[in-house]
Amino acid sequence: MTTALQGSLMVDIAGTWLTAEDRQLLRQPQVGGLIIFARNIESPRQVRELSASIRAIRPDLLLAVDQEGGRVQRLRQGFVRLPAMRAIADNPNAEYLAEQCGWLMATEVLAVGLDLSFAPVLDLDYQRSAVVGSRSFEGDPERAALLAGAFIRGMQAAGMAATGKHFPGHGWAEADSHVAIPVDERSLETIRAHDLVPFARLSQQLAAVMPAHVIYPQVDAQPAGFSRRWLQEILRGELQFDGVIFSDDLSMAGAHVVGDAASRIEAALSAGCDMGLVCNDRAAAELVLSAAQRLKVTPSPRIARMRGQGFARTDYRQEPRWLEALGALRDAQLID
Repeated sequence: MTTALQGSLMVDIAGTWLTAEDRQLLRQPQVGGLIIFARNIESPRQVRELSASIRAIRPDLLLAVDQEGGRVQRLRQGFVRLPAMRAIADNPNAEYLAEQCGWLMATEVLAVGLDLSFAPVLDLDYQRSAVVGSRSFEGDPERAALLAGAFIRGMQAAGMAATGKHFPGHGWAEADSHVAIPVDERSLETIRAHDLVPFARLSQQLAAVMPAHVIYPQVDAQPAGFSRRWLQEILRGELQFDGVIFSDDLSMAGAHVVGDAASRIEAALSAGCDMGLVCNDRAAAELVLSAAQRLKVTPSPRIARMRGQGFARTDYRQEPRWLEALGALRDAQLID
């Protein structure tokens, strides 16, 4: 018997309000999530109203955003401009500031009706990858794990589940997987001794992991997000990770190595991803929906764990914790 991909796809929309076409897409049972981009945002109030309109159609839909800080911050107008994680790491009080930043980020995201930000970045900065760079806390794996752990504690205190990315590490590969297919020629032993350390240290604190569209040929010929070796043997087996596995955007060039959109989502889910992201390409999303009926995939119960648990009040700026976090980041000259 064929089981539809109920809830296993995360898609996007083009504008700041839902169109009739968007509403039809979101009603499809195969769609389990929606990711918000900068083009969808005008103000906190508008995002709250957009979130409410989505919930009116699908109350169970997972609503996500990339709100890492630094250059990867989709919520900007009316939101705190968060620092890059490297700027936090350079501060002598980095662990405390990382926790405050995680709490502040999560609070703002939850307050506009979204469930999660795909954060934190656990990639190590080897001064090789421009796409990672200052998004990374550190090049030292133990300190990166320490600071990311503090950031996660802040997120969790606000009521948000954390997603570590990009497993098993995107920092060594120089190419940008948005536009190319990166390759990391190092051995598994080298990766295990360095890049895997933050994922291993935090495997019980992370609610989700997002694998990299990077090929590690000494481990597997497929990119990590399409590799049972990486996702099943190493992440699930060796690291004992039992959370959600989100694919990175399957429209990125780094994912094209496995074929068309339908082939990519099938490969990602077959390898062990619980939810596949198909972004910035409505035609690809429609192709995936059409292919969904052919795929034998059991919907993952893990996805429900990612729903935001924090308060959704709009007066959070009067909370003592908010004033503490904002003051600490300002005193450290990390925000204006």
